[in-house]
Amino acid sequence: MSFPIRPIAEPEWAAYVNVMNEGFGWTAPPELTERFKAETEFDRTLAVFDGEVMVGTTGVFSLSMAVPGGRLLPVGGVTSVSVLPSHRRRGVLSQMMRRQLADIRERGEAVAALYASESGIYGRFGYGRAASQLSFRVTKRAAAFVADAPADPSLRIRVAPPAEVRAELEALFASVVTARPGRYARHAAFWDGNLADDEFDRGGMGALRCVLAEDDGGVRGYALFRVSSSWGDDGLPKGEVRLHELEAADPAAYALLWRHLLDRDLTDTLRAGSRPVDDPLQALLADPRQLRATYGDELWVRLVEVDRALTARAYAAPVDLVIEVADDVCPWNAGRWRLTADPSGAECKQVEDEPDLTVPVAALGSAYMGDGQLGPMLGAGLLREHTPGAVRGLATAMSWSPRPWAGRVF
Repeated sequence: MSFPIRPIAEPEWAAYVNVMNEGFGWTAPPELTERFKAETEFDRTLAVFDGEVMVGTTGVFSLSMAVPGGRLLPVGGVTSVSVLPSHRRRGVLSQMMRRQLADIRERGEAVAALYASESGIYGRFGYGRAASQLSFRVTKRAAAFVADAPADPSLRIRVAPPAEVRAELEALFASVVTARPGRYARHAAFWDGNLADDEFDRGGMGALRCVLAEDDGGVRGYALFRVSSSWGDDGLPKGEVRLHELEAADPAAYALLWRHLLDRDLTDTLRAGSRPVDDPLQALLADPRQLRATYGDELWVRLVEVDRALTARAYAAPVDLVIEVADDVCPWNAGRWRLTADPSGAECKQVEDEPDLTVPVAALGSAYMGDGQLGPMLGAGLLREHTPGAVRGLATAMSWSPRPWAGRVF
């Protein structure tokens, strides 16, 4: 079936939110709804209609996202994907996703990215799991650092209400955003949400707190976190520090911020909901087994225009291969592309030469930010290698350190 589809106008916001509430099975409080409305680009929304009834929603944020090499690339940040339960399995989602990808291409964005509410959905639309995350818990009493942990005696900790130091937080974040693929620049509405401290933001924890690591030259890092206070039957403190965000411009500031959080009085546990899989804290802990971690997917990436996307990022090693791309959602990508790249630059052009490997477009998305999913896909039989070693060569060239991580759901 084909349903009418178009962007919404602001008076239709309530209906748009109602579809999301029903599709996700939640009831967003009014404060959160208004916050999300302030972030929304109405001309980049899409709604699907069955008669007069809105039955599907999606939207796009115009992001500037870091790719390997440190360039900020225009990226379509897909969000708000929902379908009324009454209209599942009727082509609503497929119609929205295809129209959205065409719109992203028309906007000139070669890459789309999203956070997946369900990880089994987006592969069929060409998205690949491009970044992973760790959620972890550290017990304070076992959190000593290695003897040679970096330290700078000029650094000091300053405690401050988050709202009062917002300008300093924004400046520090802007200075580090390109250091890791997947990070994206934040506009004012994103910062409003990041520093919000309504009751539902707290999730049973205390108020949002902030500490800054600084020297006489200015701020070199910050941490945003919450604390819950409790005591056990034995009278010992059982409080918890829950990390919201930690950013640092150098290793000494990074170590000092972690040390402060792990040494907070009247707490015995620190939890972090999402951190990069190569978070340096793992190397700082003298006993790394004390970091109890859960691994999960984070950012998903889709190459909307293969040639432009592949030439926009840097490469860790030389590569010269013909890649046959299968893409039935964005047919302009389907075909054979010669990628010639080295650390100084890249060229990608369509050719008729025999391919060195054949890949679904989602495989390129999974490797795009440098997370290295091509080898496991070959082992799983999801890629075809026509020239021995081609997959290893491409995977090596597309790998990157540090590993990708967006750090904030959009």
